[in-house]
Amino acid sequence: MDWIAVVPALAGLVIGSFLNVCIHRIPRGLSVIRPRSHCPGCSKPIPAVDNIPILSFLLLKGRCRACHAPISLRYPLVEAAAAALFLGAWIRFEWSSAFVICCLFLALVLTLTVIDLYHRILPDVLTLGGLAAGVLLSPLQDPGFFHWKMGPASLPAWDHLGFSLLGAGLGGGFLWLVAALYRRFSGVDGMGFGDVKMTAMLGAFLGWRCALLSVFVGSVIGAVAGSIYMRARSKGRSYPLPFGTFLGVASAAAAFWGPGILRWYFSD
Repeated sequence: MDWIAVVPALAGLVIGSFLNVCIHRIPRGLSVIRPRSHCPGCSKPIPAVDNIPILSFLLLKGRCRACHAPISLRYPLVEAAAAALFLGAWIRFEWSSAFVICCLFLALVLTLTVIDLYHRILPDVLTLGGLAAGVLLSPLQDPGFFHWKMGPASLPAWDHLGFSLLGAGLGGGFLWLVAALYRRFSGVDGMGFGDVKMTAMLGAFLGWRCALLSVFVGSVIGAVAGSIYMRARSKGRSYPLPFGTFLGVASAAAAFWGPGILRWYFSD
């Protein structure tokens, strides 16, 4: 692998550090810009030397320098995940507009995945903001997501805008229909409307085929992982599972392998 691959990995570490701020503050309705990062335990500002992704966590042995309160393992894990995802995007697209768009998509998905895991919410600023970004950036997106049977030169770039809007409508509409039917026949909510908006965002970035593939794979992951967790923790069937988390894992996989999986499945 070319040494230049270090650049997207390092960028992922830095962006991952910012995503940790978003994960902590957005569910609490706080600004992600001000005030500067501080310890949740003692509220003292974190100096730059203690804010180096992963390295500072290791040097501090997972504790605040000032009050020695434990630092959540989530912080280095998110940073490492962002670095791995950005590196994967570079391997997939190299230096291109699709690489930048994929990194933005993966950053949104990673943030939503962790927020839903901890808080069971999918904030509109990320889902609807991501939906708008996916549509606006669609002319620069890789054509394989929108029409995986066509070659890169066979689909005019501005046609991507229509495919992106179609992906958002069909992706979000499908999940809304499933949720509505579940509520109609069971009398209870099967998923929150945030999941619908997140799926619409996936469709805007990846097209409706990869969005529906993400829903299917996410449902399988959720059914298996959720069953294991509820059995291990003796949870009842009414326990709310973070479907957005499972959807996030599946959509990240679709960003790398979705078009290839679809070509293989529907090949003659």
